[in-house]
Amino acid sequence: MIVGLVADIHANLAAFEAVLNHLRQTYGPPDALWCLGDIVGYGPDPNECIDLLRQFRLVAVVGNHDLVAIGLLEPGLFNPDARAAALWTAQVLRPDNKLFLQNLPQRAVRDDFTLVHGSPRSPVWEYLLTVSAACESFQHFETRFCLIGHSHIPLIFAFNPNTGNCAQTEVPPVLDLTRVRGRLIINPGSVGQPRDRDPRAAYAVLDAERQTLYHHRVEYNIRQTAEKMLKLGLPERLAVRLNYGI
Repeated sequence: MIVGLVADIHANLAAFEAVLNHLRQTYGPPDALWCLGDIVGYGPDPNECIDLLRQFRLVAVVGNHDLVAIGLLEPGLFNPDARAAALWTAQVLRPDNKLFLQNLPQRAVRDDFTLVHGSPRSPVWEYLLTVSAACESFQHFETRFCLIGHSHIPLIFAFNPNTGNCAQTEVPPVLDLTRVRGRLIINPGSVGQPRDRDPRAAYAVLDAERQTLYHHRVEYNIRQTAEKMLKLGLPERLAVRLNYGI
C-alpha cells in the first residue's frame, strides 16, 4: 500500500499538482493520501486544491487556516497578511468545500500512525520545533509514530523508551521504519509554502508493505502561483516569500 503524505498545501495548486505528478511517476497511483491540515490559506486556489484532494482515498485532519477560513477560529489570531488571505479564502470557498473542511477531525489514527496538524498535545495550534516540546508531546499519543505539519519544516523527533531521551534529526531521503527502536514524530514539510529556506515543495511517501518512508522535494512553477496571488489581490509578501522558502 502506497500512501502519499502531504501537509500545508495552502491553496498552492501548482505545488500540489507537481507533488502528485512526482508521486504517480515515482510510485504509481497512490492507494491513499493522508493530509495533515492547512489545505487552504495563503494561496490562490483553495477550491481547486480541495477538489483535487477529494479525488483520492483520503484521511485528513483540520488545520488552523482551514478553521479560520470556515469561521470556526477568530482571524484576529493571525498576522495581518495571513488574516487578509484567510478572509479572502472565506469569501471564495464554495459551500460544499466549507462543509468538507468543517467535517475534518483534529486527530486521526491509522494503524501505527497518529495524524494531527500541530502537535499531539495541541492538534491545531502548537508549533512543534523543540526537543523539550516534543518530549512532552510523546505522552499525548499511543501509536509508534505521529505525523504532523504546521511548522512547514521537515524534521523528526525521536523518543528512546530505554533512556527516556528525545532527539531531533532531519528527515532522511529513505527511512526504514523496521529499524526504529523507539517512537517518532515526523513532519514531512510543506507542499505549498516551505519555510526551511528550500522553496521546493516537500512531501513524503509511506510504503506500508515495506514499512519504509521516502521523503522528496519537488520543483514547481513558483512564478505561476505568485503571479496568480498578486492578480487576486493577496498580500505581496506572501507571494514573494515562496521564492525563498521562508
